[in-house]
Amino acid sequence: MNHYRDVVASELSGRPVARRDLTFTELVDVFLERHGKTVTARTVRTLRGRLARPVDEFGDSTLADLQHLTDEVAGFAATLPDRYRYSVMSAFRQALEAGIRYGYLTRNPAKLAGKNPQPSHRPIRVYTGVELKKIGEELGPREGAAVRFAVATGLRPAEWAHLERRDVDRKRRVAQVNGTKTARSRREVPLTMAAIAALDSLPTRLDTPYVFGTKRRAGPFDVDNFRRREWGPAVESAGIATPARVYDLRSTFASNALAAGITTFELARIMGTSVSMIEGHYGTLIDTAHDAILARLDMVGLG
Repeated sequence: MNHYRDVVASELSGRPVARRDLTFTELVDVFLERHGKTVTARTVRTLRGRLARPVDEFGDSTLADLQHLTDEVAGFAATLPDRYRYSVMSAFRQALEAGIRYGYLTRNPAKLAGKNPQPSHRPIRVYTGVELKKIGEELGPREGAAVRFAVATGLRPAEWAHLERRDVDRKRRVAQVNGTKTARSRREVPLTMAAIAALDSLPTRLDTPYVFGTKRRAGPFDVDNFRRREWGPAVESAGIATPARVYDLRSTFASNALAAGITTFELARIMGTSVSMIEGHYGTLIDTAHDAILARLDMVGLG
């Protein structure tokens, strides 16, 4: 009966035929290999990490069986922690949707299992100048420069960590950010005087192409190692209230930019995201930019 439903009936109706011999683990490998041709290696690693739980649960299931396990997938989703459910189920859906495109599946049980609402945004943390100064005093010259540069540019940790000297145009005062989300993504980020000063504070090095190269080898800045071994202890020693994430340096930039009257459209371009994401994630900060917006309108002299 299953063979008729999944293969014979599908062929007669012109629908894709489910591959009965392909497991979900094998689909994930195929999907990531093909998807990896158009996105960065970091994106592939992120997806593989998010798919680890679905693979543990359904990895040995054949796709012909998995596509009919909607109830089991719904039950699996209910067991995921709130913090991870959206990202894990999004990756699960994406992999299964690829299986449909490839002709391995005829239905996506992760979609049929129900809605996948986004979690509420974490409270925005914005560091004060005093807090940043205290943290900087606990860090070494290279790490302190990286923190000041992050606050002055709004780059994601992975972006400033992989920034190369050739990406910095001091004459035009811009940094070229490459391949953050996809292999072809590009954007220019303006370099304020504070950003330039952070770069100028770095010791000259010829053994690495990276602006914030690691101490002992020529590779990029190791954010995970920094977060664990240096950032955390520096935050604690400086007496800074927690949670205090490295990523909050980006939120601090967004807050300062909005307070300076930068529009959401301009900010979205600088930060490499969408206007809707800026409005959704930094909505409370936009409200606090009221005075700056009025000042800019008054300067234009409308009305």
